[in-house]
Amino acid sequence: MATTMTAGAVRRRFRPSFFFWMTVAMACFVFSGFGLTYWVPMATGTLTTLPPIVHVHGLFYSAWMVLLVTQAALIGARNVALHRTLGTFGIAIATCVLFTGLLITLMFGHATPTTALPFYYDLMYLGFAAVLAFGTLFTLAIRRRRVPEQHRLLMLFATIPLLPPGINRLYQVTFSLNYLPVLATYLTMDALVAAILIHDWRTNRRLGSASLIGTAVVLALQLLHAPVVNSAAFADVCRVLTNLVYYR
Repeated sequence: MATTMTAGAVRRRFRPSFFFWMTVAMACFVFSGFGLTYWVPMATGTLTTLPPIVHVHGLFYSAWMVLLVTQAALIGARNVALHRTLGTFGIAIATCVLFTGLLITLMFGHATPTTALPFYYDLMYLGFAAVLAFGTLFTLAIRRRRVPEQHRLLMLFATIPLLPPGINRLYQVTFSLNYLPVLATYLTMDALVAAILIHDWRTNRRLGSASLIGTAVVLALQLLHAPVVNSAAFADVCRVLTNLVYYR
């Protein structure tokens, strides 16, 4: 009886916050996009053979999204102690997401001829941008963990650069696209950024440093996309970095 009452009290205390719904929205993009192109084909036995590191990255990537939603839910349930305990686990998962993400980007670049895909350099840019932006914003979020509002905002902003693979796949499969929907993906990311900014403004009547930094990083990646991708220097960087890996 006591256990039942305790569980009921926890359920009554849970208040789904803005941060919780934002993490749910982000997770929906990831799991719907990869569900259509990875999880469902794997379950039906139609998934093409992939290097083991791709499956490892998918595991950590999925774990990060699940953990993000869980952490927001724990705050909504006022279980701060467990939230902090899982935070240490989250640092390990985030680190694995970074390194495996960088590795599969390099492996893709090495294994795919530049002429095989018209959007080869777009994919390379998105891969590198995700690693740099996520790593930077996640580090800032950890440094500001004692300032809960900034910590939560930076965690949301850090996850946004990880979303393009899921968003791209969702749009490509849903609308039968034979190209990379970069503009639609960026507009979707911008909508998430706008929602965060509106929340921050409505809550504090101003935009805090976390919102300004996160927005600057996300928008800078978008503004730099075309000039970087179309530059000869980026092609040289891709060639040098992808030659550092080899898989057969």
